[in-house]
Amino acid sequence: MKLTRFERARAIGARSLQLALGAPVLTKLPKDMVNAEPIEIAEYELNKKAIPIVVVRIYPDGKKEVLEAS
Repeated sequence: MKLTRFERARAIGARSLQLALGAPVLTKLPKDMVNAEPIEIAEYELNKKAIPIVVVRIYPDGKKEVLEAS
């Protein structure tokens, strides 16, 4: 299932904070992105499906859906 724009923004924001605090990059970056901002790297990782974040959707009927942010 596809992430909503809010879930996508939350995943990119959380991952970019991790990168800003020194977390290693999980994908091989192209040469033009080596000195990129953390938010650009996080977006690239999300597009490459390498971001290590899980989204849990809880519906009104109590049903839970667990999605990997990739």
